[in-house]
Amino acid sequence: MMKGREFIHCNCAYGCPCQFNALPTQGHCSAVGAFEIEEGYHGDTRLDGLRGGLIAAWPGAIHEGRGQVVPIVDSRASAEQRGALLRIMSGEDTEPGATFFQVFATTFETMHDPVFAEIDFEVDVGARTARLNVPGWLVARGEPILNPVTGAAHQARINLPQGFEYDVCEVGRGWADTKGPLTLALADSHAHFARMHLTESGVIH
Repeated sequence: MMKGREFIHCNCAYGCPCQFNALPTQGHCSAVGAFEIEEGYHGDTRLDGLRGGLIAAWPGAIHEGRGQVVPIVDSRASAEQRGALLRIMSGEDTEPGATFFQVFATTFETMHDPVFAEIDFEVDVGARTARLNVPGWLVARGEPILNPVTGAAHQARINLPQGFEYDVCEVGRGWADTKGPLTLALADSHAHFARMHLTESGVIH
């Protein structure tokens, strides 16, 4: 079980058609993400306060597979916690189709070696802001969408009552640059911010 907050940023237009079972804006998908566990456990291993992240890319739509991923695990985690986080992120102890970790794992053809690093991460779901820095690997930020006429922050939400990632997310925009085996440069494209409450059976709605 894990409760926490997440920030996901991809190369799609604001709103991300993938959230609605449509094809990605550019025909392929590139994404970065991070989460912070406020309260969680895997078996007898507590995970409170730990963070995780990923850099991922697919040559087409996510469900078509052939993706690559670089898992990122909080360097503060003990050996047991690292193992637990990697099992969660690979969906190994999750019912099929129950969480986005498990669903995404089925779409990866290449799983690069996990990165154990400091994850400097702040996210405010309601404000639609995030800051993410994994030294040597990933720098990203999230901001609200701005009204093109007034410049005011624009608020939009996506509600997925049967979703495998979140119940409700706040939609914004993001920027990211990555290094390593998956080099991405994303600018002013979709981002979402959400509270997470997951078990091995799926999202608690």
